[in-house]
Amino acid sequence: MTAGLGSSPVVTVPKRRRCNATALRTVTLYTLLGLCVAPAVAEDASKAQMQSLDEQVQEIKSDVLGIAAELSLLEERLLYPSNTQVAVFVALSEGEGSRLDSVQIQLDGEPVAHHIYSFKELEALQKGGVQRIYTGNVSTGEHRLEVSVAGKRSNGSDFGESESFSFSKDVEPKLIGITLDSGAPGEAGIRLGGW
Repeated sequence: MTAGLGSSPVVTVPKRRRCNATALRTVTLYTLLGLCVAPAVAEDASKAQMQSLDEQVQEIKSDVLGIAAELSLLEERLLYPSNTQVAVFVALSEGEGSRLDSVQIQLDGEPVAHHIYSFKELEALQKGGVQRIYTGNVSTGEHRLEVSVAGKRSNGSDFGESESFSFSKDVEPKLIGITLDSGAPGEAGIRLGGW
């Protein structure tokens, strides 16, 4: 290496090796293969993470629904203790073909429930379903229950009936079943029973 005044230094560079064409192809192939495989591996990992996350979300949903059911049960026990609880259920008699429009319930002269039935609710009752129309608190002793129903008989004529019943409340929860039957005019279409 020589350097002169006012001139730049001269640097000697070693001779380059020539790349072998096969080596170059191999490196290119591995690079391309890596570029193709990497996203697939990343996509599989991403799918696995999403499935894991989805499973965790489903578990959380299940836990939340379980907690909500427990809270609902605790709320019912708190609001309606067993020593004062009364529940009223409505059912249609077997084979009842009339259309029930509405039911109104009064307990000791106070209106406590009124329900107008949709087609789906009526269909469920006709198939043997039971509806809890009222849950409340009453003291032990004698009480009066008044039931009013309105609807249409299978022959197309309207009906509306009211019945009054007495029942006794003990320390245990009281479950009252009201069975409705449009029957013929003049026949008792509302029956009361303990459940």
